[in-house]
Amino acid sequence: MYRVYGLIGRKLGHSYSPQIHAALGCRGYRLYELSPGELEGFLRRPELGAVNVTIPYKREVFRYMDVVDPAARDIGAINTVVNRGGKLYGYNTDKYGLEYALRRAGIDLAGRKTVILGSGGTSRTATAAARSLGAAETVIISRSGENNYGNLYLHADARVLINTTPVGMYPDCPASPVSLDAFPALEGVMDVIFNPMRTALLMEAEKRGVRRSGGLAMLVAQARLAEEHFFHRSIDDSVTEGIVNRLCREATNIVLIGMPGSGKTTIGKFIAARSGRELVDIDKLITSRTGSRPGEIITSRGEEEFRRIETEILADVCRSGGRIITTGGGCVTREENYPLLHQSGRIYRIERELSQLSTRGRPLSADGIEGLSRMLAVREPMYRRFADVTIANDSTLDDAAERIWSDFCENTRY
Repeated sequence: MYRVYGLIGRKLGHSYSPQIHAALGCRGYRLYELSPGELEGFLRRPELGAVNVTIPYKREVFRYMDVVDPAARDIGAINTVVNRGGKLYGYNTDKYGLEYALRRAGIDLAGRKTVILGSGGTSRTATAAARSLGAAETVIISRSGENNYGNLYLHADARVLINTTPVGMYPDCPASPVSLDAFPALEGVMDVIFNPMRTALLMEAEKRGVRRSGGLAMLVAQARLAEEHFFHRSIDDSVTEGIVNRLCREATNIVLIGMPGSGKTTIGKFIAARSGRELVDIDKLITSRTGSRPGEIITSRGEEEFRRIETEILADVCRSGGRIITTGGGCVTREENYPLLHQSGRIYRIERELSQLSTRGRPLSADGIEGLSRMLAVREPMYRRFADVTIANDSTLDDAAERIWSDFCENTRY
């Protein structure tokens, strides 16, 4: 008999679940958007094999289960349903996934005060995980509860922070539910959001040198345990890690920065041809959206106005991943552009001898080598600040592109 496997929910939109489950061996995994009135009929289908469950049905499905795993009952949410001989078994694999992500990042809750942002279903999962992992105290922050965003100072001694709210999720990024200034004793930050790769909260933790994890490892690990329930088989951690890192690479942008005329656009074209990724040239996009080339905007309206437009377009483009993005030479002069590029990107600085830089049609490079030298003196620390890797454009453009692609494939890890 044909068996149904997939994810059920009300509005699913984009989901990594089919990709993850296909990689885990379930190639027939599908997405099923169900209205409340369709839920029972779907679960009663004789051909049902197993499904994952997401919002808003994680509690609703309890009424249709014949057997509920104790962990799911304790959390009050089911995210995995398996049909065994006509009986429906309900499990919660989110707790396992969250614990896996915490362990993977080296975030230890044992004996530590843990603050959880949000009071929804994922908050209950995080609370159960904190209890299992031996947290000394667990505090739930909600908008209007006893512990809320207006009295975070009461919990300045928290050593672990877990965000279970959607604040900072694509497309509303980068945004953060709190400032980490409120938690000076933090040792670890977990954000269950997996898109973008680095939320504003995680980037702040990174800046402070705090251990951190996003939600991608949690997503894959919970799917791995669900697959084990689906098919009564064991899956090694190495499989989980391989999927996590592959998805990370697929969702990460390749961002090229560097002086005007350093070869970013042409190198980007070579990488696009090599990888099959979409190329987004920010200067061309500015021209398309404004009807004027960057040089014309700078000449007629001033550099500050051009930079404002540039930041606006970067904020739009960099919300999603999987692209090659070539930037204007001066994008590094605005610090607010860094989190836009970094949230879903690995940033490559293209370095080239000043005498080799093209100045044609570039008003800010019109003073020749002396002007370029002055420009580089100002921008050099900015390029170093933004770049994850520096690539010398000292051979062929194709060679520079190949070195970037090789580095990206080898070193983009979650």
